[in-house]
This record gives sequence, structure tokens and C-alpha cells, in this order.
Amino acid sequence: MDLRRTGRIFGWLFIGTFVTSIPARLLFIDGAGASWTNMRFVAADASSASLKWGALLEFGLVVTQLGTALVLYPIARRQSQTIALSYVTARTIESVFAIIGLVSMLSLVSVISTMNGASGSEAVALQAQGDTLAHAYEWAFEWGPGLVAGIGNGLLLGYLMYKSALVPPRLALLGLIGGPILILSFLLILAGAYKNGEGPSGLLTLPEAAWELSLGVYCAWKGFRSSSPLAEAARNSEPVPSS
Repeated sequence: MDLRRTGRIFGWLFIGTFVTSIPARLLFIDGAGASWTNMRFVAADASSASLKWGALLEFGLVVTQLGTALVLYPIARRQSQTIALSYVTARTIESVFAIIGLVSMLSLVSVISTMNGASGSEAVALQAQGDTLAHAYEWAFEWGPGLVAGIGNGLLLGYLMYKSALVPPRLALLGLIGGPILILSFLLILAGAYKNGEGPSGLLTLPEAAWELSLGVYCAWKGFRSSSPLAEAARNSEPVPSS
């Protein structure tokens, strides 16, 4: 197994999650005619084209998310099969939330086309339906990137990278710090302390975002470290005992 090459593939897939997720979020907000802090359906400002492009990018996010887990698993299981499998599971759950959001926003396209010429009670019903779909997307966004990412990319992946030394341990510590902070932010949003996208949420999301971006850039540039104990294990096809 070429550990450096595998690491570079992993890194580029991680970068791919950024390239797809952020534009998809912005396109969904624009397509619904909403704002980052107030996700709702505004028919007059809605855009079917933005929603369709956003859905395409969101599907790309699903592919890259699952790709990171599948590429890493054969190596990470030599450190801890339980944690490695847990990471694959977390990425899968996160992708399920992304698909829920994708379908919800694509369904807005039908609402937009139906609202043309609608009036009275029909227009009111369609507006309510549009708001429901927009809110379904927002809840999926908060539970996926807002909670599951903190568990998967923060705690689980941070632990794997720290114990295996596939990347510098100091870099992995950023994930172990950023994950719990992101989870805390989700709990505060759930409790109604502030809305997603407001000042506190952006600040508390920053450590996790910095961890994921720096991990992707490091791995895409250098690959996994050949000095990692897993490098020898991969060459000998022997598992490394969990610790």
C-alpha cells in the first residue's frame, strides 16, 4: 500500500468537501430567497436554477464525504477497527442528512413552478409548504454538519490521526478540540441560545473548520506520514494493537 499516495487522495477528497459544501449552502440560501441566519422560503426571491446547482454540489459533497471514510478505513482499522468503522458510520449518517436536505431543497423547485399564477388560499398553502421544506433543510444542515461532523471529523477522526500519527499530532489535537466545541454550538442552537449563522455559532465553528481544512491541505500536499507506526504495519499487512 502506498501510504503517501493514499493520504494525498484522502486530502483531495477532504478539500472536495469544502469545494462542494460551502457553494451548495450559498446556492440553497439564494434559491430559497432566504438568508444564512433566517432560512425560509421567499417566493419572490426564489431561484430554481440556484436550487438545482446547489443540489448537484450537495451530491458531490456526499460522494467526497463517503470517499474520505472509504479511503481511510483500510489504514485506520490497523489502529482501531472499532473507531475506524465508527468514522465510516458517522460519515454515512452525515451524508444521509445531506441527502435529506438535498431532496427538501429540490422539492422547492416544484413549489416555485406551481406558485406561478397561484393566488388566495392556494398561494398561502404553497408558501407554507415552501417554508416547511426550507426548515427541513435547515434542520438537516444543523444535525449533519452541526452535530455529526463534530463527532465524526472532530472526535473520531482527530483521535485516529492523533494515535496513528498519520499527520502531526499537534495538528490532530485541533480536531479533538474543535469537535467538542462544534457539538457545544449545536446544543446551544438547539436550546435557542442563538441562531445558526449568528456571531457565536461562526466563532465556535471556526476550530473544527480550521482542523478539516488544514487536514485536507496537509494530506493533499504531503500524504500520510511514513514515520507513522501504521506505515510499517501497512507494508507488513499486520494490524497495530489498539491503545
